[in-house]
Amino acid sequence: MFLTQAALNPARRGTGRLLASPQALHAAVLAGFPPDSSGPTTDGRVLWRIDREHPHLWLYVVSPERPDLTHLIEQAGWPTTATWDTRDYTPLLGRVAAGQHYAFRLTANPVKQSREPDHAGKRLGHVTADQQRDWLLGRTDNHGFRIPEPTSGEPNVIVSERIKRSFRRNGNTVTLVTARYDGRLEVTDADRFRHALTHGVGRAKGYGCGLLTVAAR
Repeated sequence: MFLTQAALNPARRGTGRLLASPQALHAAVLAGFPPDSSGPTTDGRVLWRIDREHPHLWLYVVSPERPDLTHLIEQAGWPTTATWDTRDYTPLLGRVAAGQHYAFRLTANPVKQSREPDHAGKRLGHVTADQQRDWLLGRTDNHGFRIPEPTSGEPNVIVSERIKRSFRRNGNTVTLVTARYDGRLEVTDADRFRHALTHGVGRAKGYGCGLLTVAAR
């Protein structure tokens, strides 16, 4: 597995076009891999996320194969001065063990199934920060971690950059609700946690959701 970080130029038109459509950005990311190596494997799948840290704009990619993002940098980066940085993700995955604490970031698509008779089974996005936080807290065990409570008694996670956007796909309108989570976690099951890091958390992974990244405290 590999972890890639690429700086995007927010002033370029190509960047604006890609950011306006998660589908277009997903296609641009997948174009960095040969056709037979962009699909999910037992080791993991291609996951990506955009981090906005004003004035910087970063693209993160986790993937089973090393990407070539030349085309993407030519459209949306600084082709003459910067490229991207790809590192082997295996050492971090190998160090994961129960009881470890990490700072984490996740952009996810927190959804629920509608119980309304006219929309039974339809997935609806959670829209309040409390709903989105509870969505994550209800899934941590399945992904091999927990979010400790500090002395304040509140879970150690902040929900920010809550976005609802709509875009066209195959002639239909897609509505996507996303939320960014920043906080601290404790690993409870190493195998499940590694799976979360390499296969993602939640839905809409093709639209820049699900990539969980960690840093040592």
